[in-house]
Amino acid sequence: MAQTDLAELIQRLNLDISVSALERAFYHSSYVNEAAEPLESNERLEFLGDAVVELAVSEYLYSNFPYSEGELTKIKSVVVSEPILAVRTKVLNLNEYLFLGKGEEEAGGRSRRSILSDLFEAFVGAIFLECGYTTAAQFVLSQLKDEMAIVIEGKNFRDYKTLLQEIAQSQGLRPIYTMIDARGADHQKEFTVQVELDGEVCTGTGHRVKDAEQEAAKGLYQRIQST
Repeated sequence: MAQTDLAELIQRLNLDISVSALERAFYHSSYVNEAAEPLESNERLEFLGDAVVELAVSEYLYSNFPYSEGELTKIKSVVVSEPILAVRTKVLNLNEYLFLGKGEEEAGGRSRRSILSDLFEAFVGAIFLECGYTTAAQFVLSQLKDEMAIVIEGKNFRDYKTLLQEIAQSQGLRPIYTMIDARGADHQKEFTVQVELDGEVCTGTGHRVKDAEQEAAKGLYQRIQST
């Protein structure tokens, strides 16, 4: 990736940030592990950006919608979920600038949902460090406000854990979630969670435990609804 490439990205997104500050956000650990020169991956920026994204969305929801704590939490969990952040990354074409190791590239890492969502968070982390919270939050909201509106209007993603819980409570039961597998390196784990309700069992996978739980709940909820 030439510096001019990132300069064009910065100009396209109308960001006041230096190329050097942004570059590390695009160093995936697989690339760093294969690089001849010492580099730092985007994992620390991802950690920071995750917190900034959650705060920006939480602050916006709190200030603009009179919902209960539980409802706000549900909306936030959907908006900052791996699928949505991955979609925003692809819309912005950030994955085209990503440095990947040869093996990860060949394995389709440039389109892998977990890598894309991590990249979005690392990108936000870089903006936060260089420009401060206000600018970073403005960027986050420019990407996620429409997603919030869709979730609130009920036209998109659903919180299947809550829906399954409501079914269980109506029967005097509760769903039981169990993590049955976690594989991969620390920065790239894939979790498998099993949910059981009244003898029915379904599993789901995800980059985060909560995403795996949602997938498992979705499968079981849809199975119950179809019977």
